[in-house]
Amino acid sequence: MSRSFAPTPSSKAQAGRSPGSRAGGQDAAPRTRTEALRLQLADEIVSGVLEPGLPLDEQELAARFGVSRTPVREAIRQLSASGLVQVRPHRGAVVALPTPAQLDDMFEAMAELEGLCAGLAARNMTIAERSGLEALHEALRALVHEGDPTRYHETNEAFHAAIYAGSHNAYLADLTLMTRTRVAPFRRAQFRATGRLGGSYQEHDLIVRAILRGDRAAATEAMRQHIGIVRDAFRSYAGAG
Repeated sequence: MSRSFAPTPSSKAQAGRSPGSRAGGQDAAPRTRTEALRLQLADEIVSGVLEPGLPLDEQELAARFGVSRTPVREAIRQLSASGLVQVRPHRGAVVALPTPAQLDDMFEAMAELEGLCAGLAARNMTIAERSGLEALHEALRALVHEGDPTRYHETNEAFHAAIYAGSHNAYLADLTLMTRTRVAPFRRAQFRATGRLGGSYQEHDLIVRAILRGDRAAATEAMRQHIGIVRDAFRSYAGAG
């Protein structure tokens, strides 16, 4: 049975709410608060607002964002999985950024994994899956014109997840998604760079065209090139910050 790795509508809605959102009652959407808090902290770490070595006090963060310590603790756990936080037993958590060399290694692996997914998707995607990919690509085009980096990022996640699923290789899709989780904060940061939304869309266009015509080699190479440009865009953004 094939898997779907695309975010659900509810997960997109969760990502767009503030860390303190309590709509729906006092116990409403703890995952929503965790996700919003994780994204906020990840942005502050990647942009340098929270510097490497800075302790992350759960109580202080809970007070700052108006939430209990439970979503704070879960957000820190997730950030640790992304390599943005180091959790030290009995001493708490501190901000920890990967080195430039480590980031290069992560992006290199990401390019190969996503390239393999794209190549297999060109061979294996069903007609319905190809139509779904085209629809996501069109949605991204509209968001470029709107200039909305937050919604573009969310739809971009779904676009790439559709390609992972379209590979029809569940093990590869899992491995790619796991690696993507590690680099996600840095990929997200690139969309703040001027003109990056349009550039991303044009790179996607090459990938989509190759997949739709069943050109495995071209789809693989277009995706590799795309991830390389993503890496360079993040470097430029970080260097200008």
